[in-house]
Amino acid sequence: QVQLVESGGGLVQAGGSLRLSCAASGIIISINSMGWYRQAPGKDRELVATIASGGNTNYADSVKGRFTISRDNANNAVYLQMNSLKPEDTAVYYCNADVRKYLWNNNYYEYWGQGTQVTVSS
Repeated sequence: QVQLVESGGGLVQAGGSLRLSCAASGIIISINSMGWYRQAPGKDRELVATIASGGNTNYADSVKGRFTISRDNANNAVYLQMNSLKPEDTAVYYCNADVRKYLWNNNYYEYWGQGTQVTVSS
């Protein structure tokens, strides 16, 4: 089984910074895309940022210039540096990864972390 464990959430004032971390563990041959999504109360889950195994990144327009995604392929980890936080960034943040588990096929399976709460006060 594969597990994604997030850490780094918390309460911060507007304008502050937080760094989220996510580590994948279990039977992992390789990981393709990794990313962060968020879900605010009463809203759908939305993409925040993704990063491919080669380092290409993609960001939601709402976080461009403020958030930076990075990854450590050797440790199957992904990070989200969040600067200039706004109250509208308040949400549960989820880590996501596409994982290859088996040597005999090239299938990738999607996994999610349990989520970490980020609250930005005004």
